[in-house]
Amino acid sequence: MKAIVFSEQGSTEVLQYTDVPKPTLDANEVLVKVEACAVNYLDLHARRNRPEIAEKFQRGETPHILGSDIAGTIAKIGNATRGVAVGDRVVLAPCIPCDVCRDCHSGAKNLCDTQELIGFQTNGGYAEYVKAPAQNAIQIPDALSFVNAAAMPIAYLTAWHMLMTRAQLRPEDDVLILGVGGGVGSAGLQIAKLCGARVFATASSDEKLARAREMGADVTINYKDIDFSEVVLDVTDGRGVDIVLEHVGAATWEQSIASLAKNGRLVSCGVTTGNIGTINIRKLYQKQLTVMGSALGTVAELRTLVQLAGQGKLEPIIDRVLPLHRAGEAHLLLENRQNFGKICLCPTL
Repeated sequence: MKAIVFSEQGSTEVLQYTDVPKPTLDANEVLVKVEACAVNYLDLHARRNRPEIAEKFQRGETPHILGSDIAGTIAKIGNATRGVAVGDRVVLAPCIPCDVCRDCHSGAKNLCDTQELIGFQTNGGYAEYVKAPAQNAIQIPDALSFVNAAAMPIAYLTAWHMLMTRAQLRPEDDVLILGVGGGVGSAGLQIAKLCGARVFATASSDEKLARAREMGADVTINYKDIDFSEVVLDVTDGRGVDIVLEHVGAATWEQSIASLAKNGRLVSCGVTTGNIGTINIRKLYQKQLTVMGSALGTVAELRTLVQLAGQGKLEPIIDRVLPLHRAGEAHLLLENRQNFGKICLCPTL
């Protein structure tokens, strides 16, 4: 089969389009013919410098295939699988939990310390075929395209878990979405508007902000031109917002905290600009703020998202679809923040 592989970390030049063996299945696994695979920032970090990938290469486990957001058709099933069949249209839940730890036994599999991410610890969807545990295969309705389904597991699942599960979003809330042009940001905007919230959105260009307004954003802010917390406080008459969806990290941390209203909730899922942020503890307790972390979500939440997308209540934002062999180009577009929404790779193009 054809795949994008790499055996050393570096620039996009390390990505090679070549022939590799088709995966062989264990008894509880399925083989999926990949119809679409979305590109994530984690793919870029894995290619460039993530230590987990470097350690894998040091152990001689090469080459590696990226890709965690995968949709396609089941081509083959292991002899111990249940609930799936050849020909099923599916999206793959991206995390593979250990199923033996306390968190897994309690039902909180997304907190499993030793879970693996498809395309990170295992080979992923930058290929014509990928294997995964049968329990990770979630059937998708005919009304949901493979491209739209592939856009959902990382970005939409992350945004849903952040806003609905962790921050307990309510219709009357004001929500600040950072980086609305990215996958998590555009997903967060859609979810917040679906719930009836007022949305403040930031981006780095007026073009992206115009797109955000088309999607329903109520207040848009170019963070390159102004401190977004000043705009938030001005529009809300000094009150601030109820929720900040934060996935940028150090560069925006203080502004995000400053944007919160009393009893405000900041929920963070990423640190693309650095891991360390400072906080004024006095303001934290005086305003009774809540700062929480969030990582991906549950299979049940992904099933809910698939159902909503199948009903047309959520429509993943797709920036463009590229042939698999142009994965390097997709990485560069993402690195340079030239996308609005998800970039997907399609092996059949």
